[in-house]
Amino acid sequence: MDLKNSQLEVDNWIKNHGVRYFNELTNMAQLTEEVGEVARIIARRYGEQSEKESDKNKDLGEELADVVFVVLCLANQTGVDLQTAFDKKMDLKTKRDHDRHHNNEKLK
Repeated sequence: MDLKNSQLEVDNWIKNHGVRYFNELTNMAQLTEEVGEVARIIARRYGEQSEKESDKNKDLGEELADVVFVVLCLANQTGVDLQTAFDKKMDLKTKRDHDRHHNNEKLK
């Protein structure tokens, strides 16, 4: 995923279809709501809870995309270059976690 272009796409969407960004606290609440929807699907579809009939048609991909959309909004409105932050995080995780995960007995 090209995060830089995704941030631009979301910004253009907000400018052309939305009125403005919701404030950061509202978007944080929205993100929490969207993550909750993902959690509900995962818990019921892949976990031990039974899935309600009304939840069986929920699209996990769509809900994950909602999470990504709100994260991109938050990055835009707070001035975060998410591509740079993501690349930095991947580099850090690669250096820090490569041997750790390969040597973790629980993962074998």
